[in-house]
Amino acid sequence: MTITLQSLVCDRWVAPEGGLVEIASAIDGRPVARASSAGLDFRAMVDHARTVGGPNLRKLSFHQRADMLKALGAYLTERKEQLYSLATEAGANRRDNAIDIDGGLVTLAAFASRGRRELPDTPFISEGEVESLSKRGSFVGQHILVPRRGVAVHINAFNFPCWGLLEKLAPALLAGVPVIAKPATATAYVAEALVKLIDESKLLPQGALQLICGSIGDLLDHLNGQDVIAFTGSLETSEKLQAHPNVARHAIRFIAERDSLNAAILGADVTPDAPEFDLFVREIVREMTAKAGQKCTAIRRVLVPRALEAAVIDALKAKLAEVKLGDPRTDDKAMGPLVSRAQREAVRAAIATLQSEAEIVFGDPNACAGDGIDVEAGAYFAPVLLRAREPMQARLVHATEAFGPVATVLAYDDVDQAIELVARGEGSLVASLFTYDDAVAEQMILGVAPFHGRLLIVDRDDAAESTGHGTPLPALLHGGPGRAGGGEELGGLRSVHHYLQRTAIQASPRRLAALTGTWSRGAPAPAAEVHPFKLNFNQLEIGQSIETASRPITLDDIEHFAHFTGDTFYAHMDEAAAKANPFFPGRVAHGYLILAFAAGLFVDPAPGPLLANYGLDNLRFLKPVSPDDTIKVKLTVKQKSPARRPEYGEVRWDVEVVNQNGEPVARYDLLTMSARPAA
Repeated sequence: MTITLQSLVCDRWVAPEGGLVEIASAIDGRPVARASSAGLDFRAMVDHARTVGGPNLRKLSFHQRADMLKALGAYLTERKEQLYSLATEAGANRRDNAIDIDGGLVTLAAFASRGRRELPDTPFISEGEVESLSKRGSFVGQHILVPRRGVAVHINAFNFPCWGLLEKLAPALLAGVPVIAKPATATAYVAEALVKLIDESKLLPQGALQLICGSIGDLLDHLNGQDVIAFTGSLETSEKLQAHPNVARHAIRFIAERDSLNAAILGADVTPDAPEFDLFVREIVREMTAKAGQKCTAIRRVLVPRALEAAVIDALKAKLAEVKLGDPRTDDKAMGPLVSRAQREAVRAAIATLQSEAEIVFGDPNACAGDGIDVEAGAYFAPVLLRAREPMQARLVHATEAFGPVATVLAYDDVDQAIELVARGEGSLVASLFTYDDAVAEQMILGVAPFHGRLLIVDRDDAAESTGHGTPLPALLHGGPGRAGGGEELGGLRSVHHYLQRTAIQASPRRLAALTGTWSRGAPAPAAEVHPFKLNFNQLEIGQSIETASRPITLDDIEHFAHFTGDTFYAHMDEAAAKANPFFPGRVAHGYLILAFAAGLFVDPAPGPLLANYGLDNLRFLKPVSPDDTIKVKLTVKQKSPARRPEYGEVRWDVEVVNQNGEPVARYDLLTMSARPAA
């Protein structure tokens, strides 16, 4: 039965009013769905996102939004088999669909975790240190990041209907910005099923997510400078969207991930019997055939030393001959079809263009066979390997992407030439280098890094645990310069920042501390009536401080510490040698002795709500401490953050150690856990 896809509009599922486009199964050509956005009110969708979705999300802190993503990931994981069942119609076997479905769920979970671990339990982020802007310190500045008051429009490609939607959705929702998602029509039935599960979960607030199954109509006409567009697809479509008059007029933030002629390079040091040779061949075949080569990160250009060109081609031909085509519903090891017959024709046309500069050395773009498949009814296409006849004269090889199981071998004469050939791709998402030579690796990395968002260096040491050339990871950048679009998705919190506005706040230290919840020098620091270590997390207030009594540091202290710890460095034990050092006036106290004595000055020994010290940040020793100097400590509550468990909270303390002249000798942040009674 052919399903008619619905769009999620203003928290209601809406059927199209006409103009239906039929979506065929990649396996056998039968219709599986129909889609259209006819009749949708795009202005109403944008208004709903701005007036309902945005305010609902911004009511939540980053931690609350992270918890929401975590719960959503768990909900979807329990129901993912529904998505696997549908996704096979797009042509991928279960192993390849795992990249899309489980990969999307992993990405969702990763952003949930990072949000809890790296972001504050507030609705905005304080970025960087406070900058002093005046002589006396009464005027300071700091950047903050706040959610933009608009909507994120996500336009996704056909090859990853789940991962593509979730990897954009997670950082946007974590940032507090509502989403209107528009999946590619060819696989929109999978994206619709995913969004229906999300909607059924009731875990997102109203207005947080809407879905368009079909064209975007006049959606872009209703956007403004608070909105964000994130696009994945072809260079041509990206150019049209960026050139839209309203996008240009309002300077709408545009994140693009598009055409990419990704390269794999075999190092000049590698021989046919080296482990890196086999790793290289295996990776190319895997990237050519996973998802039938329909990956934005797939290897399109294969660069090899000229002396190894024939050996590499022979090895690739042998491996590619083992690849079999099959129905992905019944054979999990077989390569399935392309997403549609139209896509097959596009790949054939791209190969015809490449043939003006390259010869086919394996495969036939017009013929393929497989067990139990209908080649003509489906969109099956066998791998094709080409060889550039004159790599240094070729141009189209570096500008034509056959979005299927297709790659071209290019021979190079030296490392500089290999770098030049890679650079002719004018910007790619990823390149891989296979070498065991440090000099080759360094020259190649520095040579091609300006043209890539990610570089993978594979050798015998890391191959077993490498995630592979074609796998974007939530923690690392996914994007690339130039032809690849210039966008930066993923990359940890980098992708969250796309949906936030960075604003410089200039004010007094008091005002800034009140806004950010972080004390800095110059802000009020009232003396605590009770030692702060006796106060639980809820009782502590930002800026509370104590100043300790003084303690002298004697030569006996220094020598005892040296012998007790084994740190008999000459600056602590040899007066003449210490004086010859340009940093010291003579023998000085150990830095760690200062820390230990400082702790002795401010620690409250009795059991209390302070549970544990778990580290120091930003430690600096500012001035030497000589024998017979005295030190004392000023301890101030700098910042409070809820921990993952409700029984305690994290407290950051500003610690300043000064000498008898009031001169700072050490500064650092002390990190503790303090008990947090139930409210």
